[in-house]
Amino acid sequence: MIVISLDECTRVKRFQQMAEGDIRRIEPGSENVPIYSSLYSRHSRNYVESVSVETCTIMNRLGYGDEIRRWRVEKFRQIDRLYNAELSYVTGITAGSKAEGLTGYLESDWDILFVVDDILCVEAGINIHTITGDMDVFRMDTRVYSGHCRLLQEREASTGNKLIHDALCDDGYGGALLSSSILLDEVGNIAGDGMQQHERAGPSIPGVIEGVLNMDTVYSLRCHCPSILQKWAVRPRHWPSTVIVQKVVSLGAYVTPVGHKGSENKHMEWRICFNTGETELVNNLNGTQVKVYVMLKMILKDILQPQKKEITSYVLKNIILWQAERNPQSQFNAHDFFYWLHDALRELRTAIAQKHVAYYMIPDRNLMAACGLEEALQHKWIADITDMMAEGPRVILRLPKIRQTIVASQEPMLWFSQKKMELEMLFLEGMTTGMESDQNYAISREVQRVSRQVQQRMLLEGSVVNNLDDITMNILMSY
Repeated sequence: MIVISLDECTRVKRFQQMAEGDIRRIEPGSENVPIYSSLYSRHSRNYVESVSVETCTIMNRLGYGDEIRRWRVEKFRQIDRLYNAELSYVTGITAGSKAEGLTGYLESDWDILFVVDDILCVEAGINIHTITGDMDVFRMDTRVYSGHCRLLQEREASTGNKLIHDALCDDGYGGALLSSSILLDEVGNIAGDGMQQHERAGPSIPGVIEGVLNMDTVYSLRCHCPSILQKWAVRPRHWPSTVIVQKVVSLGAYVTPVGHKGSENKHMEWRICFNTGETELVNNLNGTQVKVYVMLKMILKDILQPQKKEITSYVLKNIILWQAERNPQSQFNAHDFFYWLHDALRELRTAIAQKHVAYYMIPDRNLMAACGLEEALQHKWIADITDMMAEGPRVILRLPKIRQTIVASQEPMLWFSQKKMELEMLFLEGMTTGMESDQNYAISREVQRVSRQVQQRMLLEGSVVNNLDDITMNILMSY
């Protein structure tokens, strides 16, 4: 049971009144958003727009604003460049929410794609004699479930790669197929310095560094599949721009060691993915679209709470990308936040009812195929989402992170949010300085200074925590 004070009740009630209409009138947002919506049939459009703006402001305070998001993106790019200068045989690429600037330093897992160097996979029709360099070349056989392939070795590098060599299997016709499951077993035995590995989850190898920083590593191979990317590029669309489309195409593709769940030969299959391209796409969503995506992830985590990954945040990302492609960018603004959240919830409800979400890059691939969603849970989630859609803006009061911000006194909340961002920026700055002792020493002193400020504020608030390291970690892991 959640127990809140009288003051907190007053703030929640005030927000509910705002959601229900007890607020002043403001100028409406974009007039291009359709006015005929079930959201507006239950709630006045002016009121929905007012709460939309307030909610976007709250999310900015929580660290989802454009400026901090872009700063995080750039810092993780710097971190990748720094660490890749020290790596051999693989290239590390930050992926997921960290690469998209959507989570703080310790707020979620750090996803890293390790791309094995000097290996290239090519689709049918590519002349391998045009491929220069001493590298292993594999031909992609896509005659499996859409978005997946098998890899047939066509050329072997003179130096050889033990990791690859040990994962080769006879295809029965004198050729060699690369086994995804064998390679995954091999890389699963490779542990980074100071990392404690956890049980594997699909193609990812989760672990934790120094008991604090959770990481998910996925090994992959570079993939040259221009026909797949060109098919995506020529789709009629509102978004992204032609320049971004061409950049996504230029970033290419990868294959990761995981087959289709329902396949008898999944141990020999690989999934085609576009991690860097998808990061570029998310980084070109505007602030409102990003906030809708983040809110959907909160709803998934705090309300739907899947236990067996029947629905993942990746499914939500694809719903947002389709939403962006199909609608004019000018319609996505702060006033219409709840309109687009309502629209995304409707798409999610349809996806659950049909057990189908088309992969944004390869629409023939169903992201919910063999997802293991049982009928009873399917009906429950459909009912839950229907209730959320009927609630309108008040749905955000179900979300602990948002509710905590609403009920908190504004000044202390803003102060602690600022200190959290200061600490996050210091830690990420420290990761970009490498082993420069003078810089790291200066950053450490600044971290201690900020942590002492928090400690002193906590003493004034009636809390006693003596260990500065505990204060630092708790602040970074908050929200």
